[in-house]
Amino acid sequence: MGITLATLAVLVAVHEFGHFWVARRCGVKVLRFSIGFGTPLLRWRDSLDTEYAIAAIPLGGYVKMLDEREGEVGPDELHLAFNRKPVLSRIAVVAAGPVANFVLAIVAYWALFMAGESGYAPVIGAVETGSVAEVAGLEPGQEIVSIDGRETPTWQAVSFRLLERIGDTGPILFSVRYPDSDVVYESQGQLNRWLAGDDEPDLLGGLGLTLYMPPIVPLLDEIVPDSPADRAGLQTGDRILSTDGVPMTLWENWVDYVRSRPGENMTVLLERDGRELEVMLTPEASTTPDGEIIGRVGVGVAIPDMPESQRREFHRGPLEALVAGGQRTGEMVSFTLNSMVKMVQGLISPKNLSGPITIAKVATASAKSGLESYIGFLALLSISLGVLNLLPIPVLDGGHLLYYSIELVVGKPVPERVQMVGYQVGLLLVVSLMVFALYNDFSRLS
Repeated sequence: MGITLATLAVLVAVHEFGHFWVARRCGVKVLRFSIGFGTPLLRWRDSLDTEYAIAAIPLGGYVKMLDEREGEVGPDELHLAFNRKPVLSRIAVVAAGPVANFVLAIVAYWALFMAGESGYAPVIGAVETGSVAEVAGLEPGQEIVSIDGRETPTWQAVSFRLLERIGDTGPILFSVRYPDSDVVYESQGQLNRWLAGDDEPDLLGGLGLTLYMPPIVPLLDEIVPDSPADRAGLQTGDRILSTDGVPMTLWENWVDYVRSRPGENMTVLLERDGRELEVMLTPEASTTPDGEIIGRVGVGVAIPDMPESQRREFHRGPLEALVAGGQRTGEMVSFTLNSMVKMVQGLISPKNLSGPITIAKVATASAKSGLESYIGFLALLSISLGVLNLLPIPVLDGGHLLYYSIELVVGKPVPERVQMVGYQVGLLLVVSLMVFALYNDFSRLS
């Protein structure tokens, strides 16, 4: 919870500081800058008579400006009132909050890019028969160089390019090459409402691909206490050579063999410390959730490391990292907007909409994963907050911008009665979205 509140406080403080800073530059008197709502726990004033407060309910914040619509303003301060400022100044003040969130994202990505990135080359492990990938001519062992003309140096980049195509109909372009070759081949697949409406879209599976993994040999890494394997005397470090005379070169082969023999005695030939020995092993019967009876012996396997030849590391200088940070932020803004449009069109399931509970879980998990993961999540959340606030919905910054833009075009403010109706409709819409997001959160918990 502490990580979640700290994350929220940072995002809100940055957003509200954007409003505050531009308001000051436009000559608007700021009455209060508050992080949180309700009773102030801590407050102080500066020389310009602005009150700063940290309040008891840390679920947002606000900047209160001098405004004739919200209270009486003395004649000597009318020139400092927000509502008396030119419409372009008011637009600048309102837009500054979301812009500040985008600036935070750029700075966060700049820091990540300066620290360096790493990942593994997107080498294809297998291609499913009849899949989009097979129709496109992709083959196991090829490295995906780009998708739709945009570079994919790592599997993370591949996943993002595929995320952008969810719900699409039309061609998808691949550039691939074979290991140790500079020759790049172009191929094209065809999407038809690809993964549209899926609650949990499987990006690679939907394309018919699996990522390359080194062959997993049956080298035991874990023995469950009092399991059949433990009682048979198996130890960590044992390498399974054969079972009942059948050679076992891959872990998956041995797993299939064991699963198909619940309660049957098996003769296992294994290698331990350079010596071969035989043991008798009897898998215990276990019932899967779908009612199938399978054999289990209670062991875990050692997962081999990815080849160093497939590891990719990227380091950028300060200026290059800043440019890349801006580009990444722009990509994420575009992706967020496109995802919203696709959700309205029914191409992306609304069950992917997340509320505060899911955000709290992801914030905590990312913090536990390390500083790099947390900063990346902070940038993404800041972008989402900025985009959300720019939506043309009254009660949000975007709604105010809509009203001021109309005023700029027609030369007079939108009538207050129309504004009030818009605020009521906007509030109903925002509350409905929050309730639906919370419903999704609780559904995931259950």
